[in-house]
Amino acid sequence: MPLRERINTGLKEAMREKDATRLSTLRLINAAIKDQDIDARAKGNADGVSQAEVLAILGKMVKQRQESARAYEEGGRLELAEKELAEIKVIEDFLPRQLSEDEVAKAVDAAIAETGANSIRDMGKVMGVLKSKYTGQMDFGTVGPAVKARLG
Repeated sequence: MPLRERINTGLKEAMREKDATRLSTLRLINAAIKDQDIDARAKGNADGVSQAEVLAILGKMVKQRQESARAYEEGGRLELAEKELAEIKVIEDFLPRQLSEDEVAKAVDAAIAETGANSIRDMGKVMGVLKSKYTGQMDFGTVGPAVKARLG
């Protein structure tokens, strides 16, 4: 089932079950996707955002909530941090399984081999291959330095 359908189905289930946290989080997800759809249509893409872009939106939402939860914990606002963490769990239900460190290392090696990269100048090519194959399955903020170290 496509990701958008899964999100809409989850939204309907949350309404039926009266799960307020899940419902509000899924509404936030839908709003973020629709916002990006509007931007895409303004740029001439009548179909809106692709599946990969939806995964990127979800990944960004998780990262934002992790930062917020950390800030709330540091500020002693544990109830708000718990709310952010609960939202992360809901969003992660729609993301593909995250790759382990070993799987990420193998994917980086395969991308380097595929692109024939041999210097730091080829990092963009390697990251492009990784993003096309593994969007939503790895944190590119931590993968970037690993690629740089391998090519450096």
